[in-house]
This record gives sequence, C-alpha cells and structure tokens, in this order.
Amino acid sequence: MHRTSFKAALLVSTFLFQSGLMNAHSLAAPASLSPILPVDSPFAVASPLPYEAPRFDKIKDTDFQPAIEAGMVQDLADADAVANNPAPPTFENTITALEKAGQLLSRANSLFQNLVQSNSSDTLQKVNQEEAPRLQAHSDAILLNPKLFARVKAVYDARETSGLNSDQQFLALRYYRKFVHSGAELSETDKARLVDLNGKIATREAQYLDRLLAADNAGAVVVDSKAELDGLTEAEIAVAAQAAKDRKLDGKYVIALRNTTQQPILASLKNRALRERILNSSEMRGDTAGATDMRDLIATLAQLRAQKAQLLGFADFAAYTLSEQMAKTPEAARKLLTDLVPATTAKAKAEAAEIQALIDRQKGGFQLAAQDWEFYAEQVRKAKYSFDESEVKQYFELNRVLQDGVFFAANQLYGITFKERHDLPVYDPDVRVFEVFDADGKSLTLFYADYYARPNKTGGAWCNFINQPSGLDNRKPIIVNVANFTKLAAGQPALISFDDVTTMFHEFGHALHAMFSVKYYPSQNGFNLPTDVIEFPSQFNEHWALDPIVFAHYAKHHATGAPMPQPLVEKIKAARTYGEGYATMEILAASLLDLEWHSLKADAPKQDPDLFEAAALEKNAVDLPQIPPRYRSPYFLHIWGNGYEANYYSYTWGEILDDDAYEWFKENGGLNRANGQRLRDKMLGPGYTADPMALYRDFRGRDPSAKALERQRGLD
Repeated sequence: MHRTSFKAALLVSTFLFQSGLMNAHSLAAPASLSPILPVDSPFAVASPLPYEAPRFDKIKDTDFQPAIEAGMVQDLADADAVANNPAPPTFENTITALEKAGQLLSRANSLFQNLVQSNSSDTLQKVNQEEAPRLQAHSDAILLNPKLFARVKAVYDARETSGLNSDQQFLALRYYRKFVHSGAELSETDKARLVDLNGKIATREAQYLDRLLAADNAGAVVVDSKAELDGLTEAEIAVAAQAAKDRKLDGKYVIALRNTTQQPILASLKNRALRERILNSSEMRGDTAGATDMRDLIATLAQLRAQKAQLLGFADFAAYTLSEQMAKTPEAARKLLTDLVPATTAKAKAEAAEIQALIDRQKGGFQLAAQDWEFYAEQVRKAKYSFDESEVKQYFELNRVLQDGVFFAANQLYGITFKERHDLPVYDPDVRVFEVFDADGKSLTLFYADYYARPNKTGGAWCNFINQPSGLDNRKPIIVNVANFTKLAAGQPALISFDDVTTMFHEFGHALHAMFSVKYYPSQNGFNLPTDVIEFPSQFNEHWALDPIVFAHYAKHHATGAPMPQPLVEKIKAARTYGEGYATMEILAASLLDLEWHSLKADAPKQDPDLFEAAALEKNAVDLPQIPPRYRSPYFLHIWGNGYEANYYSYTWGEILDDDAYEWFKENGGLNRANGQRLRDKMLGPGYTADPMALYRDFRGRDPSAKALERQRGLD
C-alpha cells in the first residue's frame, strides 16, 4: 500500500504453495473425487507455449474443477509416496521430493486463484465455493500426516550434521516449523477438530469473496441527472453513462465503488448530497440485511479463527499468525501502530481545521464530515500549492507511465528490458503481455498487465504468479499485475491520477521481487516470505515515481508530448505530505481494527460487527468521525478473504523498511545500476533463504529505523 491508495489482494503464496501444501487453497482428495483427468484437458500436460504460458484460448471455466480435483489426488499420492518411503529420510527423498510434488494441482490452482478474483464468473465462483474446503482438507491431510511429519522432523534434526548447505538447512527449518504451526504435534482428536475448523474457515472465506463482489456491484450509486455530476469531467460522466447502459438504465448514470471506504470521485463532485450518498453506500457495503449482508459471516470467521488459535496453543489468532512474522508478537505490531497515533492525530486535526476554515470562508454553514474531506482537501491543496489533480492527469497517460516510467526505472536500476508480445492468448482483451529480459539478454519472465476495472473483477490492485516457477524444473515465472483503473470511452486517452501512477510502481515492485527471487527450491521464492516483509519491495519501488530522472521520462502531456512544467512538478513534490494526517489515520484505524478482530479469545461471544468496530476504534483513539478506517469490517477484503488476517499492519511495517532503504539510496548516489544490483543481490534475489531481518542488516548495515517513515510522512 502507498500513501493514498490501497494495494489490495496480493495473493501471497504461503510456504509449500508449489507442492500443493498451500495453507488456504490446497486440498485433500475425498474418495469421491475422480483421479482421472480427461486427456483433452488443457491442464493434462504443461502448456507448449513459451514459458508454459496459459492457453487462455483453450481453457474454459469448466476445465478448472476436474483439473483441481485430479490434482488433489495426484498431489496426495505424491505426498504419500514420500511418507511411506522405506529408505531413511534425507533432504533429497523428503524435502526435495515434496518440492517436486503436485504439478497438476499447481498448474490448475495457481491460475484459478488469479482468475476467480480478476476475471470471475458464475462458474468460477461455484467452483471456488465447492473446492475451497476440499483444498483446505487436502492441505490438512498432508500437513497432519504423522509419517510425513516424522520424516520432516528427522531431516530437521539432522540439518546441521548431514552436509546440507545453508539454503537447505533453512528450508528444512521452515518445513519443520510449518508442520508444527499447522498442528502436526496435536493429538489425533485435536487434529480432527482442527480439520473441521479449517474446513469451516475455508468455506466461509470463499463465501465472503463471492458476497463481496456482489456487494460492490449492488453498492453502485444510480444518479438520475447529469446536473448532479457537476465537477466531473466529460470523460468521467461518459463512463458513468456507459455503466448505466450496461445495467439497462439508459438516461441515467452509475457510479461504481472502489474497494476503499473513501471514493476518488468525491474529490471532484460538487453536489454534497450526492457525495453523502456515495460515501454512505461505500460504508454500508455488506452492512445491511439481505443477500450481501456480511456481518454474521465475518463474526463467525473471527470466532472460528480464535478457536483454531486456542487449539494450536496460542492466546488468540493474532498471536498465532504473528509468531511466524517478522514482528513476532501482536504487542510489537500494536506498538508500531499506536506509537504513530499521537503525531498522526495532531496532523489530521490540523488538516481538518484548515478544511473547516475554508468551508467557513465559503459560508458553507456545516461542519466538516467524511464525505466532504476529499472535496475540500483538494481545494486546500490547490490554494496552498496551486495543485489541481485534473491538470496533473494530463501528463499521466497510462501506457507512457508503464513504458517510460515503470519499465524505465526498472531498466535503470536492474538493467532489464521489455518486449511486448502479441502472440500469446490472454483472458481479457485489455490484458497486455510483455517478455522481460535480464541485463545479460537472457529471458527472465512473462509479465501480464491487467489494469482496467471490470464488473467481474475484485476491487483493488495486486500482483500474482499465474504459474509456479521452479529452479528444479527450469520453469520461469509468469507474473500479473492487476488494477482497477477506470477505462474511458474508445478514443479517449487513458489518463490516470498520480495516485494511480504510484499504484503501478507499487505493484511492479512486487513483480520485480517475484522475477528476481526464483530459487532452486520453489518454496524459497520471494512470495513465500512473511507477510510483513512482502510489502517492502513494492513500497520501495513507489519512490521512483517521483525520482527526477524517472519522472521527467514519463510525465509528458498526452497530446503534445511536452514535459510537465517544472513549477507543476515542484507543486506535486511540495504537496507530497499534504493529507498525510488523513492517509495515515485511515490506515492506522484499519490496521488496529484488524488486530482487535483477531485478538478475540476463543470463548468470546459472537460479536456484533458494528458495535465491535466502534469500540475498537475508540479504544485505540483512532475514531475521528471525519476519517473512517480505510476499510470497514464488512468489506475488509484483506482480512476476511485474502490472507492478511492479523497482518494488515504489515503495510506500515514494510514502509519502515522501504523508507529506510530509500534513504540509503539517497546517501549512496540514488538511481543507478550499482545500487540496484546491491538491492537485488541482498534483498530481492535471496527470496526466503534466510531470516529477512538478517538480510536487511546485511543490505543496510544496521537495523531499520522508523525515523525515515516519519520524515516521509511529515510526522516528525
């Protein structure tokens, strides 16, 4: 996540994803599943296309379920073969064998998990509902197998005396910890209870994803007249008119909701009543009775997770989750957040006072409310910095930002180059494909760019593998960046905000991490890192969006090609910390809300989400009425359906690392190949082959300091 826009839904591969042991989405094959995959299935063998690129021209939504189910059977057989191997356990016949397992499941499920969020359909949603609990049961069947655990433990116990190199020793340690963390040392009775809890959790997480997509679509605001849209550009009004036509509401206008609480459109809309309608619709997603009501679902999920944590010997789910993260304890994560609250509150209140003064000067006759903040903050920004977002957008055409900004910065830092390919099938006509080459000219990865919003796409932005790269099999990565930028009418330039520019740099930071950290053992790839380290490469990459060399290369007028005038550039830089009180407060509120939900004890009664949320925000002194949390509980996708439960603090934790690392760059010459290579060699390339803090110390020469974050956000 960066300062003002959330990077949703990074599908973080948990440890053992490639081998089918993915914590939330692998599976145990029930006896009723057929082990036979039709020979004409596009998943029956690896794709013959370059990089084994998915055959989207051949793959149908109905192909996924049989492939996933046959993959479960195959994966379980692979794991059973390891567990029942009569030879004494060794790293090669146990750990390496597990790393090679589950190829069919990996092929089908990696792609499925991406499409069910980026290009969903009724069929894919149905498959997800049915297969999510089976995938979880499959994971349990492997991770709770006592014979398999005994072999893993034997390799772990002998890791320092059996001739393993440092990478292998660390992987053996991680395997052992993963099995223990997943319940391998429980009694058989408790294992059965854990399997039941995991199945219920997986089922409800799948239900949540489907219901949230429906809630987002149902929350779209219908506007009767163009006059109500005063303040929007003609292009934005055309988008709203087309959205209405798509719903057979000709003559009306539809405002679709973004994933966050605040909606970008509120910065421009002059109609206060409409602003209130839009924000209210955003805040009430999933919070009203009916088919999209999330409240009982999330309250039940919180209970189930608390019960799971207790069964595994932890005080609460936050303690369970953070024991495997860089922060280690909920107390450490909470302190990181609460230490920022006083300075953030002071800055936010000062911003609110400035905005209220402007409202009073305009004789508005009302007190600042949440729906007013962005509209009047934009006016304050203009008054203080002569900064007009609509003026700035003229210099940010999406393709130029991508090619001359995002790709250019990566070339300057790492020497990589890009070539667009038009010979590979895609899952939507708007998706673009680029082949990426390393500095030595060798092919490195395929990169898919899917930037425009669609009704069947989950809100937010994220980065995924859509295959599972493997040094063992010489399989190179295929990476996708997904966003939800508004697609304008045909012939209109794709102009985006600077906030969206930063989103593109952010998500490509994840892509860089993914392409640079492909290791011999797939489970060591960078996306397997603890969640509170995952955001470091992406947030670090955001800094290059405003680097003078990079900025001058891409910030050019879409019609004339003229560079952005230097006075306007300086205004953007001067305005960089304006609004940081608001932006920091909304992220702190969401992060602390997440920790409160996952600090519930197993014997706590089921919560009323509205009452719980209000109490949690008040308890942590982040309940400013004009600044709602970035996500309210019902539509907090990250913590209920995307693997960030008890982990949303990781964006702030990662920002400490990224701001501190960027200061090292500034101290050592900034944007150049030598500095980029150092970061690649010491932080991005190693993946999960060592303790992340040890890697950071080796790069920086010391522990990270939060002072850089405070300076970046103007909180010092």
